[in-house]
Amino acid sequence: MLRKNIRPDPVSCSFVTKACVNGSLMLGGLQIHGRILRDGHQLDSLLMTGLMDFYSCFRVVGDAFKVFDEIARRDTVVWNVLISCCTGNGRTRDALDVFDRMESLKCEEKPDDVTCLLVLQACAKLGELEFGERVHKYIRENGYDKIKNICNTLIAMYSKCGDMDKAYEVFKGMNNKSVVSWSAMISGLASNGFGREAIEAFWEMHKMGITPDEQIFTGVLSACSRSGLLDEGRMFFNSMSNEFGIMPDIHHYGCVVDLLSRAGLLEEAYNLILSMRMKPDAVMWRTLLGACKVHSQFELGERIVGQLVKLKAQKAGDYLLLLNIYSSAGDEEKVLEVRKLLKENSIKTTPASCTIELKGDIHSFVADDTSHPKKEEIYEMLEEIEKQLKIAGYVTEVTTELHKTDAAAPAGNQFRFSCHSEKLAIAFGVLMTPPGTKIRVAKNLRTCADCHKFAEIFSGVYNREVVITDRTHFHHFREGRCSCNRN
Repeated sequence: MLRKNIRPDPVSCSFVTKACVNGSLMLGGLQIHGRILRDGHQLDSLLMTGLMDFYSCFRVVGDAFKVFDEIARRDTVVWNVLISCCTGNGRTRDALDVFDRMESLKCEEKPDDVTCLLVLQACAKLGELEFGERVHKYIRENGYDKIKNICNTLIAMYSKCGDMDKAYEVFKGMNNKSVVSWSAMISGLASNGFGREAIEAFWEMHKMGITPDEQIFTGVLSACSRSGLLDEGRMFFNSMSNEFGIMPDIHHYGCVVDLLSRAGLLEEAYNLILSMRMKPDAVMWRTLLGACKVHSQFELGERIVGQLVKLKAQKAGDYLLLLNIYSSAGDEEKVLEVRKLLKENSIKTTPASCTIELKGDIHSFVADDTSHPKKEEIYEMLEEIEKQLKIAGYVTEVTTELHKTDAAAPAGNQFRFSCHSEKLAIAFGVLMTPPGTKIRVAKNLRTCADCHKFAEIFSGVYNREVVITDRTHFHHFREGRCSCNRN
């Protein structure tokens, strides 16, 4: 076309830009962008939106923002593409900032149902409950609360933020619930530790004539696993293929392995993994390895680490779990052996950290943290909390509190007690909020047994609900108990 001296118009430029995306031709897209500027087509918002999508696909988000700023007349679609660009490239917080910017302009092109959908997904990823509630209010005010996929996303968002009361409120208000709606509700109940309620929801759905799919069974099996419902879990797993003709996939097997592991049936879980028709993944082996720590099964733990080595999927956390297994068993020689292996192979561990949000500000803590401006008040509060908890029967679980300080230290002086980040975050929550306020903490790793017991007893003594979101679970602590039913 160019050789025939035919000048490209915005439509032809748009098609070629899409071709560059589909063909992974970044240089071609850059050339087209130059041609657009040369020919003066930058006033065409549809074409510029296509360019934003091009830069998003190549993960050049900064350039997508530059294109956005060059667009003279931005409609809702343009804003939505920018938000999608942020969420699709790991800049989830920026997506919320874009929504704020869009709302603050008070222009004719207001956020629509697609905008709300994208922002709710961002809130779910970040655990931004307060922002999610704000978007929900906007949805109600603008009449989007009857749109089915908006309601389904709201259920998922509230579930991932640990507020099942709000999730159920949305679910209950839906007129025509699809299998996706039921799946979102059952999965939400499961992830938050409400196993029996998830099972009740499954039978209610079945009673209404809705046929469960693979995702529903993943949710209900996960519910059985996280609530320790062994008989029910086995029943659902068997009924999948026998009654509903659904062949279990790796996610279903993973739930059953977790269920058996929690029940202490480690050999049965190990044999189930070996009998699978598909290749087990590293997550499944790690689930069983974690159970080996709880039940002090160090021989099986060694076998599992061997399986992870075969998969070439071993991580620092796997060796730390094995180390804790040996530590629990009192095998100091094996402990030193694993530590030597970590050092020789330069295996680095991920530091445990917790965050707590108060009035829109995120406060972060690590073990033995002294960086917070209110560190003195926090440690004083924690000391007072521990005094009250000890009166109620709290005793530190020593095996989970062992932390290495010096590999060359003499025997007997190699470990010390450590103040974990969860405890500091909870103490900060007590310090900064009125009595009775729910405390929400997010942790990047799995909560250890000692911190779990600490939060459990704290919730009863201080009459406060605590929600800890760790790498694998939501833990709702109420009146001295946790929703996960951990022993």
